[in-house]
Amino acid sequence: MTAFDLTDPAFVADPYPALAALREKAPVTYHEPSGRWLALSYRHASQMLRDRRFGRIWRDREPVEHFAPFNALHRHQMMENEPPQHTRLRSLVAKAFSRGHIERLRPRITEIAASLLDGVGEEFDLLTDYAEPLPVRVIAELLGVPATDQHLLRPWSAAIVAMYEYRPGAATEAAAVQAAASRAAIEFADYVRALVRDRRAAPAEDLISHLVSTEGGPGPGGGPSQRLTEDELVATAILLLNAGHEASVNALGNGMIALLRHPRQLAWLRADPDRRCASAVAEMLRYDPPLQLFERTAMAAVRLGEAVLPAGGTIAALLGAANRDPAVFAEPDRFDLDRAPNPHVSFGAGLHFCLGAPLARLELAAALSTLLACAPGLELAGQPVRRPTFVLRGYRSIPVRQRGKP
Repeated sequence: MTAFDLTDPAFVADPYPALAALREKAPVTYHEPSGRWLALSYRHASQMLRDRRFGRIWRDREPVEHFAPFNALHRHQMMENEPPQHTRLRSLVAKAFSRGHIERLRPRITEIAASLLDGVGEEFDLLTDYAEPLPVRVIAELLGVPATDQHLLRPWSAAIVAMYEYRPGAATEAAAVQAAASRAAIEFADYVRALVRDRRAAPAEDLISHLVSTEGGPGPGGGPSQRLTEDELVATAILLLNAGHEASVNALGNGMIALLRHPRQLAWLRADPDRRCASAVAEMLRYDPPLQLFERTAMAAVRLGEAVLPAGGTIAALLGAANRDPAVFAEPDRFDLDRAPNPHVSFGAGLHFCLGAPLARLELAAALSTLLACAPGLELAGQPVRRPTFVLRGYRSIPVRQRGKP
């Protein structure tokens, strides 16, 4: 049993030494403050993510009447369901994320990235001027959100995902987060429903139109539908919009901080970016992953390592701790862009492996190669400002300058 503080600013700033010490002492442990078990080793985290005795079981936030819109979004998402519901929902959108379809987006992603860098000066904020708007525009265009509305997405997403953090603090702070999340869920759902109505009337070449084409009622004989209900369609679109940019923003920000603080690694990447970007992206994701914690629920009593979880017990794979397990990664605290093999678990594993992983890898590689080409003298221009959160790990601001920019 352990009681370390997931919200301690010193821990949030650099959780890896504390996680390493805990992993060595107890690779599976019960965290009393949050009421969940933690899997810290690569072996146990991977086992938990793949073992079907652990499932994603959505529990409505209470009071239910207050959180009805927030609960509805999650209750109908593939990420919060197990088969057969998960299988049906995932299969209906998986074709849009096939490797061939995603690869066709590369020129457009590179075009957006270059246009963002064209608009910055000698000094700019790498996060707010580049890492944030790039994935927002990519996923918004993929789904069919008009350019005039794309500024709405990030605030809605930020308010909703704030609920995923562990918050033992003041009741007034928790109440404000909850109210903002409920309001964002209502506004976001209403907006997507309006988009759905538009695409029903006039389909276009976008993912919302594709989802609309799979909308319908029950299956034959009243069995499971092979189509999406409107509630599922809205929840799926919002999941894709949120997941499609939230992790990418932080992965690029975290990775660029590591690169700029390791000049030899940056020089190695600059020497042959076309061949080395894929490996660099994998190491950026391993070294400081944007998602640190992914939960499952024990469907029955399960033994994991020395721990025995009761049915209904919650366990979290600590992805950052698993990614630095010396049993799998040589010198795990070293940032090594040429690391091979690199079987990181930053996209999860098993049934709920990230559907958008091919898009995320492509997006990060394009963003990185464009940045290297368009800003060859990039360096930190001040102290980055970190977000005070552990589950979703990232920065609020990364001031940089371009040496030699005319």
